[in-house]
Amino acid sequence: MSTQPASTAPQAAAPSNGAAWLAQALIAEGVDTLFGYPGGAIMPFYDALHGSDLKHVLVRHEQGAAFAANGYARASGRVGVCVATSGPGASNLVTGIADAMLDSVPMVVITGQVATPLMGTDAFQELDVFGMTMPIVKHSFLVRRVEELPRVVAEAFRLARSGRPGPVLIDFPKDVQVGDACALPAHVPLDIDDVPRATDASLHEALALVSQAQRPVVYGGGGVALGHAVEVFRDFVNATRIPTVLTLKGLGALPPDNPLNLGMLGMHGTRAANLAVQECDLLIVVGARFDDRATGKLAEFAPHARVIHMDPDACEIGKLRHADAAVNGDIAAALKALTLPCAAHVHGRHAVARRQWLETCFQRARDHAARYDAPGDGVYAPALLRRLSQIAPGAVVSCDVGQHQMWVAQHWRFEHPRQHLTSGALGAMGFGLPAAIGAQLAMRAQTSHDPQQADPCVICVSGDGSFLMNVQELATVARYRLPLKIVLLDNQALGMVRQWQELFFERRYSEIDLSDNPDFAALAAAFGIPATRIERAEDVEGALQALIAAPGAALLHVAIDQKANVWPLVPPNHNNAQMLDGDPAEVPAGESETASASSPTLENPDHALSA
Repeated sequence: MSTQPASTAPQAAAPSNGAAWLAQALIAEGVDTLFGYPGGAIMPFYDALHGSDLKHVLVRHEQGAAFAANGYARASGRVGVCVATSGPGASNLVTGIADAMLDSVPMVVITGQVATPLMGTDAFQELDVFGMTMPIVKHSFLVRRVEELPRVVAEAFRLARSGRPGPVLIDFPKDVQVGDACALPAHVPLDIDDVPRATDASLHEALALVSQAQRPVVYGGGGVALGHAVEVFRDFVNATRIPTVLTLKGLGALPPDNPLNLGMLGMHGTRAANLAVQECDLLIVVGARFDDRATGKLAEFAPHARVIHMDPDACEIGKLRHADAAVNGDIAAALKALTLPCAAHVHGRHAVARRQWLETCFQRARDHAARYDAPGDGVYAPALLRRLSQIAPGAVVSCDVGQHQMWVAQHWRFEHPRQHLTSGALGAMGFGLPAAIGAQLAMRAQTSHDPQQADPCVICVSGDGSFLMNVQELATVARYRLPLKIVLLDNQALGMVRQWQELFFERRYSEIDLSDNPDFAALAAAFGIPATRIERAEDVEGALQALIAAPGAALLHVAIDQKANVWPLVPPNHNNAQMLDGDPAEVPAGESETASASSPTLENPDHALSA
């Protein structure tokens, strides 16, 4: 059993009402920062925050609160907390809650609600947020009496942290907030049950499969970090010398300079990673869920491989791909138990075949390594991002969604998964800036004990489409003097949609034109944030150095070619060996998709796609 440590703050006076009791309970749960926006139905709680030890961060839109709490949790591994009033305040949180659910992010969401006698009467700003969020939370609580608060709050934090993490909602009616709480006991966090260990039988099955494999591949996902298994995962890979591919959320689980790291797999994965998976005879899946963007056409994914699937969530094992060895339980413990026995097979009966397999993977990685010597005078986004990752190697990077998100995944050198904050399963535009705010405050909280230590570097990489979705949070950056660095890649288009329309919709460009974007540098300056604009490759180095050296927040506005695409690309309904890689203008127009946006096909894939 593991217990969350209670706060060591001096004992506060007994709370007078439910709202004050909740504020003290949050401190007891170890919460130091929460993100929110006040309103009528949550006003008693905001009154209780006045003079509290809790740091409340006032965002400028409730979606910003949910994404900031989300980023705080992703960067720190702690529970993120956000607060909003009833009605539109609560509904504005929904996208951030859904993102947390789909990416397994621990959050507690507190919403105000109309007083219980008014519920069901269509009262002002009444909304059934309990019902609305039911599919996108681990659990929802509607507190009807003050006496329920100790149980509800303790359970909410336990559920958010335990097992597969996720968001939990507490809907908090106004009359309960002002109700008498003098008789309530001081809050005590609940113990969290340890994740059960995998059975010996499943570990033996896994070991038997490893011993028989000649072309094994490790497929690591976001569950590696969620399972606190990064170090043992690295030990396993290094000891067994098995080539490894990573998902979008798994990036950083293996250091980027490790030769066994073949990179990201899937739709925009590396050629070395995708071909290794397609040709392997054993796939060791660690904390991944066979997401469609990783697998491509599932029926043709890793067609020759038997599967070992390690995951603490039993529901994921066998959901999309049959597992020949189902290792359900603590990932870290399972990897640790398997490392030495599996490593012994490196020199076993298939040693020669494995060495040949390893050299094949290494050679492909060398042959298909990314190049950064793009011709022309314009800024080449992958080269800029690779260089920035070298200048700021320990930075936490928060991405929005689109082409820039994939360029970051492909070209940034992440040393740990918690350095990479990205909306993976939901793909929510507008995520990047508020999530970066949450991450910056999480990092600041971790270093607050040392006044001599500078704020850790947090970088938001956004696109012109995504940035405008939550641009109002520049006010939050300015108010709290956050030294956030923003790289805005501007192609004056919805780039990923434009790329798909170019490739699969016969260049019928529909509603992707953003040529009327504002002057982003002037916009940042209006919030008191200095900004620089560049459009030539020769200006990149100086601009990046100045960005990182800036003493506070700064924005770098980068104009890039609208026609630049993300390569490679596995078209929908194709397997991962069929990667489109090159100038789409060279693909004959007759081979573009015209049949269906939901299941596009290419009429002559052998001509248009390289294998």
